[in-house]
Amino acid sequence: MEFLINPNISYMLLVLGLSAAALALFAPGTGLLEAGAVITLVLAGYGMANLPINWWALLIVILGVAPFALGLTPHLPRKGRVRLLLISILIFLIGSALLFRGEGWFLAVNPILILVLWPITLGLTWFVAEKGLEATASRPAFDLDQLVGMTGQASTDIRGRGAAYVNGEQWTASSKIFIPAGSTVRVLRRNGLTLEVDLVKP
Repeated sequence: MEFLINPNISYMLLVLGLSAAALALFAPGTGLLEAGAVITLVLAGYGMANLPINWWALLIVILGVAPFALGLTPHLPRKGRVRLLLISILIFLIGSALLFRGEGWFLAVNPILILVLWPITLGLTWFVAEKGLEATASRPAFDLDQLVGMTGQASTDIRGRGAAYVNGEQWTASSKIFIPAGSTVRVLRRNGLTLEVDLVKP
């Protein structure tokens, strides 16, 4: 675990963990993103616990979430969303650059890593969030309660939680029993955008 006590490694794990958590929020499904977020954030936390940290810089990083979240507001014009995204990236860049204490005036994290990693992860998260919001906004045109009783196919293994293809769309699915991928399922009830399903025996 000694390799984790490196500012560049801890920084990269922190960024990837936060990005995975954001993606899991807007694109729930198999639980892989959720598990990945927890693992990477725990590993990043281990490194941070053993490295000199500027805690005030961590607060700056957290503040960057506010303009990012505001930029996802549906009624905002496109230009306003882009402006908030750029502000969010700028706050993240400043906070993350100062997060780990270096020697003197030198940054502990490689500046190239900072400049490359944050825009890529934020851009990807923004894209997935936009698509998720568009999908959510378009679904109410169909009465979701009509899904109850419909049959579909398990897209993944459903071990408590997974994904199922029902009525031409991919849905987050839950089940009290294990359902292998490819099995026919029937929708028992709907909880928000999650469908509780049961195995249809041949």
